[in-house]
Order: sequence, then C-alpha cells, then structure tokens
Amino acid sequence: MINFSFSQEKLIKEEVATKEVETTKKKKKRKKKKVKLPEIDLSHWKVTLPVTNNEGKPLEISPPEILDFANIEAAKPYMYIDSTKGAIVFHAMPTNSKTRNTKYTRSELREQMIPGDNNTNWTFEQGAKMKGKISMEDVSRDSDGKYHKVIIMQIHGRLTNEQRDLIGQDDNNAPPILKIYWQNGKIRVKTKVLKNINALGDALLYEEAWDDDEGFNFKQEVGFRKFTLEVNVSDGKMVVVLNNSEYKVYENIHMKKWGIFENYFKAGNYFQSRDEGSFAKVNFYSLEVTH
Repeated sequence: MINFSFSQEKLIKEEVATKEVETTKKKKKRKKKKVKLPEIDLSHWKVTLPVTNNEGKPLEISPPEILDFANIEAAKPYMYIDSTKGAIVFHAMPTNSKTRNTKYTRSELREQMIPGDNNTNWTFEQGAKMKGKISMEDVSRDSDGKYHKVIIMQIHGRLTNEQRDLIGQDDNNAPPILKIYWQNGKIRVKTKVLKNINALGDALLYEEAWDDDEGFNFKQEVGFRKFTLEVNVSDGKMVVVLNNSEYKVYENIHMKKWGIFENYFKAGNYFQSRDEGSFAKVNFYSLEVTH
C-alpha cells in the first residue's frame, strides 16, 4: 500500500477535479456542435435571390439544382443553413436585383407543383395548405427606430395563358391574395378585396379590379422567437393561424370570386425597404405544403 502525505493527496484530488471539469467541458462542447438540419423538402420550390444572373435579372435556382443550394457560391450569402439552429436562413437587402412590378428585393421560395414548371398551379376550389416554423433572426431599423417590414409568406395569383391572352396582358402576373408580414415584432395579414363586388367573369382578371384591404394584426407579439404560421384555403375560404391559437378567417364574396385565379405559395424573405444599409435575415425551421 502506498501512503501519501496530506499535501500529495490534496494535489491528486485537485488534478482529478480539474480533469473532470475538462471532460465535462469537452462533452458540452461536443453537444454544442451537434448538427441540426431544417425540415424542408425543396424539391417543389424554386428560389429568387437578391443577386443578378448573367442577363442582369434576379438569380433563380429551380429543382433539382436548388437541392444543392448550400454548394452554389452565388446563393451562399443569401440562402444558407444554420446547423446550430436547424434552419434555412433567407437574407435580403436592397440591391439592383428586383423582379418585375416591384421596387423591393427578395430571398424567397416559389412553389412549383411540378418541379421546374411555373404553369401548373392550384385553385381555391382544389384547396391547399402551407405550414411553417419561423423566426426573425435579425433586421435593421428605419430612421424612426422601427424595424423594417418583411413579407414572410404569400399566396400569389396567376393568370393562365388563356386568361393572359384574353385581357391582352404580356405576362401571367395576377395580384397576391395573401401577404403575411413580420412587422415590428408582430404578424400582420393583408388580402385583396373587389372594388366592385358585382363584377363577374373576365372583369375579375384585371389587377385594377382589386384593392388592398385594411389589414389584420394578430394580438400575439412574436418578436425574435420561434412561431408557427399555417394557411388553409378551400373554396371561397382562407384561414390564417398563428401558433395554433389565433385564427383569422376570410370567408366572403371576395374569396369566392377569387376562385377564378390559379395560385401558388411563396415563403421566405421579401424585404420591404430600400433604405441604405438595411437588411433582414429570416429563419425557416420547417415548411410543408399539401394539396
């Protein structure tokens, strides 16, 4: 048996304690490095980014290339995975990369029911559902100290080729029936209403036939915390749900007559500022669409 002096025994105990602390720190460090991946299948989405392609137009990445977006150099600053949070981050700021009919830029997904095809979409009668888990990562403030606005989800209308030709329009663009904003830490919903509720048929196809409603603010303040948003549409009806607890139901003549349009979902970061130095980063942890 080996006998230790009091000082030697104390020293050994201190060394053991130090090693235990170091081991604990290493374990915690390993836990911190655990990789998390977002629960998002991108096989039915294309993305528009706030950077231009070789033709000077906003860069778009469609399936199947979007499935490897993390390795596309041009996309890396604007759409990337945060593996510590398990989210896709959508980053946007004012640039010269603007889509038609807007002054704002976006890092935003566009639904494609058939991968790579914009011409196959859905109607309210057919029904659709989108649900996502989101948080605002970071966003700049305006000169009044308020956070800049960001559209995080949309339902966009679309003219069929026949409707486009019928009204003599040179593209398939139709108004968005739904815009969901992150606005100063709260969720705000905007939709469209008919200027003349008696309008019928082809008269409904013109953008000028529709106006913005007054908007609706959910009571909850989400701030920079995670929240869930769900959008359910059916014939003549649209329901928006925040955190499975607050509901906004649209069921009226405007929703009924909107049935003339095809639609597609959008999700991400459609940044609503042109202020110098402004920006926003939005986290999407999950995103699911069903029809």
